[in-house]
Amino acid sequence: MSQTNQDKINYIEFPAADLEATKVFFQQAFGWAFTDYGEDYTAFTNQGLDGGFYRAPLKSSTQQGAALIVLYSAHLEQTQAKVEAAGGQIVKPIFSFPGGRRFQFLEPSGNELAVWSDQ
Repeated sequence: MSQTNQDKINYIEFPAADLEATKVFFQQAFGWAFTDYGEDYTAFTNQGLDGGFYRAPLKSSTQQGAALIVLYSAHLEQTQAKVEAAGGQIVKPIFSFPGGRRFQFLEPSGNELAVWSDQ
């Protein structure tokens, strides 16, 4: 983990029941690269915030009170199509909010994320 952002959010970790499916999804939908640390952990870097996935039968869901991680895209419709093509499940289709538009999705291990755009 980088120590350059003292007193700021520096790293995020998600549970993932199926690490391989989660890795393939983020590689296909967003072009992420991963570094494996054993069979139960994989990390990603250079995605705005570094983080990782650890093997666990849990998931991050706003219905259960989890924080919502929001990615940015200048081309929201194209990104939604890539998410769907990679096997993501859209749980809130594109909608407008003050300042932009976004959609929310589940990745293969069931973690909920969102993508927003100011366009």
